[in-house]
Amino acid sequence: MPSDSAILRAPTRIVRFITRLNIGGPAIQAITLSDRLTDRGFRTLLVYGRLGDGEGDMGYLLPESVRTEDVKALRRPISPMNDARALVHCYRLLCRARPAIVHTHTAKAGAIGRTAAAIYNRTVGRQSPARIVHTYHGHVLDGYFSPRTERRLTSAERMLARSTDAIIAISPRIAGELLHEHRIGRAEQYRIVPLGFDLSPLMAIDDRARRTARASLGIGGHSHVVTTVGRLTAIKQHQLFLRAARHIADHDPAALFVIAGDGELRSELEALGSELGIRDRIRFLGWQREMTTIYAATDVFLLTSRNEGTPVALIESLASGVPGVSTDVGGVRDVIDSCEIGVLAPFGDEEALARAVTSLLDDEGRRRTMGAKGRAAVGARFGIDRLLDDVERVYRELLD
Repeated sequence: MPSDSAILRAPTRIVRFITRLNIGGPAIQAITLSDRLTDRGFRTLLVYGRLGDGEGDMGYLLPESVRTEDVKALRRPISPMNDARALVHCYRLLCRARPAIVHTHTAKAGAIGRTAAAIYNRTVGRQSPARIVHTYHGHVLDGYFSPRTERRLTSAERMLARSTDAIIAISPRIAGELLHEHRIGRAEQYRIVPLGFDLSPLMAIDDRARRTARASLGIGGHSHVVTTVGRLTAIKQHQLFLRAARHIADHDPAALFVIAGDGELRSELEALGSELGIRDRIRFLGWQREMTTIYAATDVFLLTSRNEGTPVALIESLASGVPGVSTDVGGVRDVIDSCEIGVLAPFGDEEALARAVTSLLDDEGRRRTMGAKGRAAVGARFGIDRLLDDVERVYRELLD
């Protein structure tokens, strides 16, 4: 429902930047906010760049009502020529749009979009400058690049923070790391806005839906399905998933392993599955649009990442009533905050991960109890209405 303040005001112009609409939480969030905030008095132009090779595209989620602009030079890899072109394009776009708020998501769009907004505010928008907001959906300052590159990125983020009015972090942990460990921005700039999604299709999954999902995927009713979802890239550590799977397979002859996602490591992971002797028990599904079917067919969700912001796939699995097992890294504890809804294990400990999964596969009653508690927990904490309330509050605060 629109807020009372939205009814009394003319639409507020927002320009939202995101590097690309690849599969993942940031793209879902940017599309959802651009769409759902319309009823609260915000008219958004969503600006995005080009996908990388092999990345899944979430552009299909865009409703026709959301205005968009494709900046082809805006790409994730560092490229002085493309970055300069993207900056010019984004600056000219802001001069046309004359927004009240510029909101950026993800690292590259955060750099290009905020720089363009700062230039706009010093030139065309001097009399009515745009408020600049950036959301950290995690950060790339630990575990993604070499130490030298991380130092350069940190210096750049410190500079960008000087022209940013509000910095949104999706958890207190991420805010603390950025502020205290990396010394980015000032404490008064930070707002904590956890992720939020329309979880209703996942919350509606029941036993009948589970049977239908398994039949559609050709999975037998007696199989024990262990699933992971995500890009097949180094940070997600699917090698660890497969090594844990080998231990699980040794213990449980009914175990079947589903990997939903794609990426540059697919052929390497398929080869590792063969080397471990479990290739015939692994389903590489590639990118999937209908994720409700994947979660409905799952008994236990297993996440093996080396680092995470707030893991969207883990939230989705819990909303589906599927208990989660995960490496204890990054923002995972923001989701599995109790042993009643999931199990954590040290990163790299394949045997501990396997023991946690097999203990759940062996006990259907425990799986159901844990799944029900997990569903209730994430439904309360990561719902869409709470997200919209939080973001509207940030916007109104900056405008008022």
